[in-house]
Amino acid sequence: MRNFHGAILPAPAFPTVDWAAIRTGLQRVTWEDVFRQLTIKRLAGGTAVLLLILFSFGWATRNDPSQKPYLAVIGGGFIYNYREGEEFYDVVTEVKKPLAEGSIVEVEFENPAGGAPLVVSERVSAQTNRYAFHSPQIHGVVGGKPYKVVIRVYDREKTKLIWSTTRNFKSDLDDNVVPKKPVVIGPGYTPNPDL
Repeated sequence: MRNFHGAILPAPAFPTVDWAAIRTGLQRVTWEDVFRQLTIKRLAGGTAVLLLILFSFGWATRNDPSQKPYLAVIGGGFIYNYREGEEFYDVVTEVKKPLAEGSIVEVEFENPAGGAPLVVSERVSAQTNRYAFHSPQIHGVVGGKPYKVVIRVYDREKTKLIWSTTRNFKSDLDDNVVPKKPVVIGPGYTPNPDL
């Protein structure tokens, strides 16, 4: 081997391997040897380190409840009942953050025919965490047009607004697919004689 001045350098020597030391290190370890190494101090230290790692992981991946909305909208839209000749809004919500029992959830639907919005409300109960809101019958829905739905949460006296959100619902169909009168009448689906 030559350096950059052209002088010949000796080859580097690798350390020798002490095979006898390796063989003695690989002797069979017994459970007695393991338990002899365990002391109360080492167990307490290992447990403390493990708990610190688990706590750090849990803290880093936690969901802060203060950032959650009170309610999540898990479904909703327009429902057309062709047989009965009805159309209405439907919204299903789920409680995501604890609400005081007796709080009021109010849903305000935009009236597709114009005029005052349609409002329905329900009190929060400890017996369920899902609430379905069904509007009164509506008319005048235009396909593809967004209609506003406002969801509000009030305290039990309805004096303080706790939370509010707005959603837009669209229908793929105009309401001309729904007949003006029911197609069937009675429990046996007897055809309507007026049609």
